[in-house]
Amino acid sequence: MTEKVNIDEKESPTSQLSKILAEGDFVKIPKIGDIVKGKVIDISRSEIRLDIDGLTTGIVRGREFYDESNDYADLKVGDEVEATVIELENESGEMELSFRFAGHQKAWDNLNDLKNEGKIVKATITDANKGGLMIRVGKIAGFLPVSQLMPEHYPRVPGGDKNRILDRLKSYIGKNFDTKIIDANEGEDKLIVSEKAAWEEKQKDVIASYKVSDVVEGKVTAVTDFGVFVEFGEDNLEGLIHISELAWQRIDDPNDFVKVGDKIKAEIINVEGSKIFLSIKKLKRDPWSNVSEKYKVGELVKGKVLKINPFGLFVELDEDIHGLAHISELSTKPINDPNEVAKPGDELEFKILSIEPENHRLGLSLKDLKSTSHKEEKLEATVPAPATEPEKTKPDSTEK
Repeated sequence: MTEKVNIDEKESPTSQLSKILAEGDFVKIPKIGDIVKGKVIDISRSEIRLDIDGLTTGIVRGREFYDESNDYADLKVGDEVEATVIELENESGEMELSFRFAGHQKAWDNLNDLKNEGKIVKATITDANKGGLMIRVGKIAGFLPVSQLMPEHYPRVPGGDKNRILDRLKSYIGKNFDTKIIDANEGEDKLIVSEKAAWEEKQKDVIASYKVSDVVEGKVTAVTDFGVFVEFGEDNLEGLIHISELAWQRIDDPNDFVKVGDKIKAEIINVEGSKIFLSIKKLKRDPWSNVSEKYKVGELVKGKVLKINPFGLFVELDEDIHGLAHISELSTKPINDPNEVAKPGDELEFKILSIEPENHRLGLSLKDLKSTSHKEEKLEATVPAPATEPEKTKPDSTEK
């Protein structure tokens, strides 16, 4: 006779974790996605086992070794670490864990701490596009916009050639820049850093040692359409001389005035944060201060046409004083294009219409000159010629 087995008396093959789960909630049972602490109890080439507070054994394997925080690079038995739960129980009754998820979260938490503390971090340049530089802080990828580069690295290219700008940016690949984190959003996987902010942090004390009206001597580092950049001081500060501050007279192209490498003196006219604004013309006497001694309204003067714009002619009266002949003052007849009247390099006679020393403006006219000349010619034509005495008749030689 076959003995009947009481199935209730036979113990089911349940795991240690299953028993704990069934016995009650005297400990906090982790959930998938939680970060748990554990002690390393075994390390092999492909697996690491952890004791999770005596609760169960956890295992980290495969791609879950990957760690963005670099905290788990040199683990040894006995070390305490954190890992993310990805499975409560595998086929062997062990808790599946991940350094990858825990490291990812830890890395982003660290980035946010650095951002909030305003700390300077090293960013490695990995690639470039026309908008800026792709970077990596630790193992987190991010972006450094062109606008956030420090002056030394900003790609100033004459004419703004985008291909040359990209070439300049690509030359930074592989380099490490000191930066500050300005945005770190794990949810959007967005990390934005600023080299300019880190540079300002390091330079603020140096910049504070300069004040408006100080005269500095430096070297021209770049020439652009809008002005000239000058490097000066032992700490290689950089200032901008706007095109309007290069000289008292009008300048259309800064390249005609200075070249990269030139040594110049300039006066500090403004300091805004990390931005220093300079002037060359401030070191020279304003030629407009005595313009009324050289020129008078109504006077006829000779000048050379420097440039032609749709609204008129720019005219050089002397090395320092330039004037404008508006299109409405070029002819007694309506014209649509000043090029109909003159071309650059022409030397013409003008009448001075107005002088504004405080605004550095002098108005000229060709129309008034022609009108005056025409009136004089007309006046000469209408005035009768003076009467002449009738020629006396010579006596006839035959007359006796």
